[in-house]
Amino acid sequence: MTDTPELATPQDAPHGYITDKARYLARLKRIEGQVRGLHRMVDEEQYCIDILTQVSALTSALQGVALGLLDDHLKHCVVDAAKTDGADADIKIKEASDAIARLVRS
Repeated sequence: MTDTPELATPQDAPHGYITDKARYLARLKRIEGQVRGLHRMVDEEQYCIDILTQVSALTSALQGVALGLLDDHLKHCVVDAAKTDGADADIKIKEASDAIARLVRS
């Protein structure tokens, strides 16, 4: 159970990342390939430091996706909510703050 309030945004409302969807999907496909490569490295018992280097690259790639999504959320979802309804804006800001806290902890 989470303490995040339910979203007031309709399901059919476009998300902020939608204009960059193809770019996000391409980045995620590359990340998927990196994960398969990492799996192969462990399976082939490659050198620890080489595997850790790839883990670091994978972590950076995922953080890049996360920061891009966060930026899109702030620019679109939060701004749109602030223009229409103060209560919804508070929810969107709380969501963004919670997401930032999760990113900082990881």
